[in-house]
Amino acid sequence: MQLNTLSEALFTELADLYDAEQQLIEKLPTLSQSIFTPSFRMAIENHLDETRDHVSRLEKVFTLLGRKPERDVCESMRGLLQEIDEIIAAPGEAPVKDAVLIGALQRIEHYEIAGYGTARAFAEQLDLDDVADLLQESLDEEAFTDRKLTQLAEGGLFSGGVNIEASQAGQPRS
Repeated sequence: MQLNTLSEALFTELADLYDAEQQLIEKLPTLSQSIFTPSFRMAIENHLDETRDHVSRLEKVFTLLGRKPERDVCESMRGLLQEIDEIIAAPGEAPVKDAVLIGALQRIEHYEIAGYGTARAFAEQLDLDDVADLLQESLDEEAFTDRKLTQLAEGGLFSGGVNIEASQAGQPRS
């Protein structure tokens, strides 16, 4: 890794994001099968398609920059996904595990939001408007996913959320 220019820093961010998204694509199918709440499971299955779009978009970015797509192992994503594995393997009530998984997934979304925001800012500074626009698309989708996860956890006007179900887990039924 060389960080002597902002262009090099941009490529480092892109390679990190590219690997992070690839790792997520590998994990989401297993995660989906471990989820108890149907609306949460469907959201994760939809996010898998979106994540594939992020990878395609990053590949376009690399092409626009005249580079082959590169993966720099994203240790942060590796650690975040290891937490997901630990939650899945932990004994416990399914609604509670879903609530904890939502929190873990939001940490992943926040990581991706920071990465895409940084890469977009670098691209803007380098007057790479086409690159910045593509990165902004992924940034917007990651922020939307974060909001959707919050809604799944907290519920909405017409339905209860995963956190409500989790708060009732283990309670005697009357």
